Formats: sequence, structure tokens, C-alpha cells
Amino acid sequence: MHPVLVTGAAGFVGYRFVERCRREGLPVVSVDSREHFASRPEHRDVDFGTIVDRDELFEWLDGHSLSGIVHMGACTDTRETDEAYLTANNVEYSQQLWTYATERRVPFVYASSAATYGDGSLGYDDDEALMPRLAPLNAYGRSKQTFDLWALAQHTAPPSWSGWKFFNVYGFGERHKGAMASVVMHAFDQRRAGGPVRLFRSHRAGIADGHQARDFVDVADVVSVLMFALRRPVPRGIRNLGTGTARTYLDLAKNVCRALGVSEDIEFIDTPAEIRDKYQYFTEARMERVRDELGYREPFTSLEAGVHAYVGALLDNTVGDRLSV
Repeated sequence: MHPVLVTGAAGFVGYRFVERCRREGLPVVSVDSREHFASRPEHRDVDFGTIVDRDELFEWLDGHSLSGIVHMGACTDTRETDEAYLTANNVEYSQQLWTYATERRVPFVYASSAATYGDGSLGYDDDEALMPRLAPLNAYGRSKQTFDLWALAQHTAPPSWSGWKFFNVYGFGERHKGAMASVVMHAFDQRRAGGPVRLFRSHRAGIADGHQARDFVDVADVVSVLMFALRRPVPRGIRNLGTGTARTYLDLAKNVCRALGVSEDIEFIDTPAEIRDKYQYFTEARMERVRDELGYREPFTSLEAGVHAYVGALLDNTVGDRLSV
């Protein structure tokens, strides 16, 4: 059996996808910066199979065969402003992998982002005809949009391919992301240390503090959809990957407190000025294409259940994410 190649394998979603593959007996080639595999203790129990440094991948690929590519590797820091760096990592590297998958006839699944939707003024419909009109609010979102549009324009493509616009993914395995980790993890750390959960104050009329809303999706659900896309394989295209239901940050914070068994203690702080005009106040995935077009019928984890499981995993932190699978 040829292995599945997973890029970003020492990252958050990539690591969880590798774990799922190993649990199901699939051989894996894990690609990332080599030092990341040894420096992230939350991933210590995972068998990454064959490890290849991201800078050596294309040389390694010559002479090897794959059953599929799951491309999760990217710079995901929404604060990054170096467009050249993002182009090299999020666009050109992806284009090279696409070309390889096309030439070698390998199914290709990759991560896009809901950041491509910008301020949401055009809604969150993953109709591909609307995608050229989207205006991301930051350089990270623009890099993902650039690759999405490039993929849609290609006349030659892998035998099957799908891009997935991730909404707000949370779950065990993200601590190495630091400031870019989910608010669930930060709320856990803040309240566990005895302080309040700190949420951004609303700077928009008509939206109360804490009522900024996101489509929060459990990483286990994301992995299930990606596995579905790889195994079917699904028809080509770019689709949303969220739950289809927006929840407020206040809901999230309260659920973290409940899962910890502590009182609700929440304070609001100003959204930093440097991101204030780029801050999304609402996201909610339209999931009709995934449900109706692809026939994906698995239920998505509720925020209550997902946060409870994640907090349990953080408290345990010896078996980690197995509580949320």
C-alpha cells in the first residue's frame, strides 16, 4: 500500500490527520520542518511514519509513489505581513505540490481558509462563481485566496482534488501555535490560572461585547471530512468546512468555565488597534454543498460537547486528544 503524504504534519490539523491515519492502519509520510517533530511535546505519542523535511520534499518525491496528498502545511499567522514570505509558503509551495499530483495522478486535498471571505459582506456561500469577488482582510487570507483562484483556473489537475475553507478550528494539539491558538485554549489557560477569561470588546455599533460570533469547528470533525474527501474521492472543487452554526465568544467562554467547574469570570479588553479594522465579527459556513452535493452525513460536534472534551484533554494531557475523537 502506498502511503498518504501529509504536509504540515507537525502542526495542528496535520498532526491530528496523521494520528487518524495511523489509527486506521494507513502508512504515512509526514512533512514539516524536521525540528518541529521533536519540539512539540503534545504530539509525543504519535507515530509519524516516514518523516521528510519540508525543504527536502521535492527531492524525496522523485522515485517514491503515493496514494494521496493531504496538504495542511502553510503559514497560518493572520498577523504576518510579509507578502513575499506568504507567497513562497502558501502559494508557490502549494503550486509545486499540485503540479506533482497532476503529473503523477495522485489525489490532492488541501486546506484553504474562511479568512478568504474577508468582512463577510458577500456572505459565506462557497459557490465557486462568487470566489473571485471575495476580498480577504489580511495577507494570510490573500495568500489562500490566490491559491484557490489559481487552482480553479487550471486546465490540468490531479485526478481528484478538493480545497477546504476551514472556519475556526479548535481542539487538542494546537498549543504550539501560541497566540494563534483558539480562544478555547487561551480561555482554559486564563481561567485555570485563576484569572478571568479575556475577550475582545466590540467596537461595532449594534454588537454587544462578547457577541462577536464564529463558526467553531472541532478538529476531529475537520479530520473526518478530510478523510472522507481523500477516500471517496469527492468531486473537484473548493468547499466550506465548518459546522454551519455560528456561536458567540461569550458562549465559548462560558462553556470553558463550565467544563472546568469554575465560576464565570469574563472581562473585555480593547481589540488591538493593528487588527481592529481587519477583525471579522461574524462567520458561518454554508454547508449545503458538503451535505447535499457530497452526501456527507456525519453530525458535527456541538460547541458544548467539543469544549468539554477539549478541556478534559487539556486537563489530562497524557492521552491528549483521544477524549475528543
